Amino acid sequence: MQPDLRVAAAGAELSVGTNKVLRNTYLMLGLTMVPTVIGAVIGMSMNFAFMAESPILGAVVMLAVMFGLFWAISANRNNGLGVALLLALTFFMGLMLGPILQVALQLRNGAQLVGLAAGGTGVIFFVLAGIATVSKRDFSGLGKFLTIGLVLLIVASLANLFFQVPAMQLALSAIAVLIFSGFILFDVNRVVTGGETNYVMATLAIYLDIYNLFVNLLQLLMAFAGERD
Repeated sequence: MQPDLRVAAAGAELSVGTNKVLRNTYLMLGLTMVPTVIGAVIGMSMNFAFMAESPILGAVVMLAVMFGLFWAISANRNNGLGVALLLALTFFMGLMLGPILQVALQLRNGAQLVGLAAGGTGVIFFVLAGIATVSKRDFSGLGKFLTIGLVLLIVASLANLFFQVPAMQLALSAIAVLIFSGFILFDVNRVVTGGETNYVMATLAIYLDIYNLFVNLLQLLMAFAGERD
């Protein structure tokens, strides 16, 4: 086989593999929404008073469970247990939507705000995923800046658990919307360019981008458009 034919064949094989990972990622991403919704419905009927009384302890417990599941999913990313653990994580994340949904639905237009946040998240995702898929650009350079921004965001969010400054929370939510929108572009592009070849890990990354984008959009909508009695 001539060198140029070998290069073409290798490129075609890589393209087929990338398309398969992307297709499986999107299918798995759709599946993760089922336990998320189930968890959210259950979470809305739960009592989260302990988290309100001790937000720092609640945040530590939540992070411990999340990072434990992250580690377990990564360790089992190449077998069926990884898929089961990913679904378990999305159920837990759905439960953790309980407190914000409870607050949102106490507003007169709470249901509309939740729908608007979900719709806005969907639009942002499809637009950025489309750009990441169709564009010929490599967005891997965003990774370093997004990671630094995420670390600073987490530190500032933990600090605000002590200070409880509403204006700071709104600013952090606005910054989070930008950061996680950037991560959608980055993570989808990683799959397209072959930087991520495991659909379980790709799904985990993109799911967390969508989840955090939704939560922070909802917080902003509640603050600026919520109708209180």
